[in-house]
This record gives sequence, structure tokens and C-alpha cells, in this order.
Amino acid sequence: METTDTTQTNSTPFPNIPPVIESNDSEYLDSGVPSTVAIAGHPLHPLSVTFPIAFLAAALGSDIGYWLTSDFFWAKASLWLIGLGLAGGVLASAIGLSDFFRIERVRKRSAGWAHLILNVSLIVLSLVNFLLRLGDAESRILPWGLVLSLIVGTLVSISGWFGAELSYRHKIGVVGAGSRRYP
Repeated sequence: METTDTTQTNSTPFPNIPPVIESNDSEYLDSGVPSTVAIAGHPLHPLSVTFPIAFLAAALGSDIGYWLTSDFFWAKASLWLIGLGLAGGVLASAIGLSDFFRIERVRKRSAGWAHLILNVSLIVLSLVNFLLRLGDAESRILPWGLVLSLIVGTLVSISGWFGAELSYRHKIGVVGAGSRRYP
């Protein structure tokens, strides 16, 4: 006979994951702070980061593809992916900056500052990586293009973690009626 355990292991209203930087229990109890850039209440920043993240991660993959095969296709693909990731990243940054400057809770959190600094670094490094390859996409991949893509891929992951901390742990940019000021 099979039994099912229905007891809940975590009865708290917040994630059972330790915060990386900080936590504030009062933020778990309020309804959250809506984004300043939204369509019908749906925040645009989480939507706008999807393609830049994917393009920049794929650029790392295509750089590795070039490193393994020396096929010019991968060099050209990397140039396009970095260019598209950069363009999308600039748009996502503009939307994210609106929330950063107009929602006090973001500026009061270390995760907000870490997310901002990492994303500015990502834009600058992606621009350098793009300009490095612009004249000759193939000869610039090894070693510096690949190194830059690896750094960008790593920073994208770390910045995404901090963005998720802001959304899920601090309830910023969610559907809610909380104050934009610090609770």
C-alpha cells in the first residue's frame, strides 16, 4: 500500500533558499512593487532581457564552435549574435534603468546595485567584443574574443541571479500594489 506525505516542509511565504546578499522579511509580507515600464500591468524588463541573454550565451557557444572547427560560419555567427545581444541589451538596460531610478526599493538593495553594475559591465564588454571582431570576425576570436565571450557568459549568469533576487525575494517589478519607496 502506497502512502503519500502531504505535510508541507516549508510553511514560510518566501523561498527556502538563503539570500546571497541580503533579505528583508517585511518585503515578503507586502504585495510587491510594480514595474515602472509595463503594458497592462505586465513588466517589460523581464521580457526584454530574454533575447540578449540568449544571444550572448549563444555567442559563447559559437566561439567554442569556431575554436573546435575553424569554420568561418561560427565566426560570422558570433559577430551577429554579439551585435544582436548588444542591441537588445541596450534596450533592456533602458527599461531596467527606469525601474532603478524610479523605484527606491531597488536602490536600497545591494542586489539592485550589483545587477546595475554587472549589466553596465556586460554592455561595455559586449561592445568591446563586437568592435574587436567588426573588421575581421575570424582572426579576432582566438584568444581574446573567446575570453571576452566567456567573461560575458559568466557575468550574464551572475547578473541574472541578482535580477531574480530583486523579483522573487524583494518583490520588485511584480504585479502588486506596494509602495515604490522602501517598505
